[in-house]
Amino acid sequence: SSSIIYLGDHLCALTNNIISRVALGRTYNERESGIDAKAILAEFVELVGCFNVGDYIPWLKWINKITGLDTKVEKVAKKLDTFLESVIEEHIIRNKKRKYRTGEPKDFVDILLEIQNGKETGFPLQRDSLKAILLDSFAAGTDTTYTTLDWTMAELLRQPRTMETLQNEVRQLAQGKSEITEDDLKYMQYLKAAIKESLRLHPAIPLLLPRESMEDVKLLGYYHIPAQTQAIVNAWAIGRDPLLWGNPEEYRPERFLNSDIHDVKGLNCEFIPFGAGRRGCPGSSFAIAVIDLAVAKLVHKFNFALPEGLKPEDMDMTESTGITTRRKSPLLVVATPCT
Repeated sequence: SSSIIYLGDHLCALTNNIISRVALGRTYNERESGIDAKAILAEFVELVGCFNVGDYIPWLKWINKITGLDTKVEKVAKKLDTFLESVIEEHIIRNKKRKYRTGEPKDFVDILLEIQNGKETGFPLQRDSLKAILLDSFAAGTDTTYTTLDWTMAELLRQPRTMETLQNEVRQLAQGKSEITEDDLKYMQYLKAAIKESLRLHPAIPLLLPRESMEDVKLLGYYHIPAQTQAIVNAWAIGRDPLLWGNPEEYRPERFLNSDIHDVKGLNCEFIPFGAGRRGCPGSSFAIAVIDLAVAKLVHKFNFALPEGLKPEDMDMTESTGITTRRKSPLLVVATPCT
């Protein structure tokens, strides 16, 4: 229809539901379970991205009590703990009532509970550790995936020719098929290039996660880095470095079509949206599969346009602050089913 929709909200719900089903076994939203996991997660991500003066000047951490940060942290921590406890207890009760048959799929919580009992690995997993792993999977997987989807669709709407090229590729390869599957994605080279270009310009976590040196190091023979020094890698700046990229501020998926960069696993230091090495994101393959499939299905099924009166060049692409760099403005579009 000609109605204006908030596409970002739909993308957020999509990623939240996918991660919930894979990690927690089912979706958790206010309508279905009475638990608004998306709202709790939003509060958590906002707090993680806040500046905590006590992390850098320990003797000033008392300021957090005055600003109310400590109170907010305690409140959200209690909400998260209650939510994760309910998920774990739900799985324990369900598993007592039935036993899995060979080959029956298990979700991530089931696997962690088996590890907690020491059946598979021979070592126990403490309850707090189990909840921490679930929180990492749920929070990191949802927010970063949604952010990348939102930026990708925004860039495609800003570049109508790029959107048309992508739609032509997807629709030609999907000719005669009602639905696109994961098997179809390996043939969609322009789609993969468009996602990589979005990750180059808009890495979901622009400063990656902080690292800490384990011992004294002399780097390049000149720089002395003491042990326990916090190191912050600016993936955003690397992706826009004019010494590494031609016209770095432009969104041009074509730059990846004949490129030596074949994946996002950090093997090329000029392109590290998921980090690299031992501290690289363990969920990168899963995230890329979700993003590729979601974008392919969207451009296959719909034609997108901006609300009347808004030109592509006038779109607000301002970045918000936080641990993940979201778009500050909502992504409003008119989506018309493609017949």
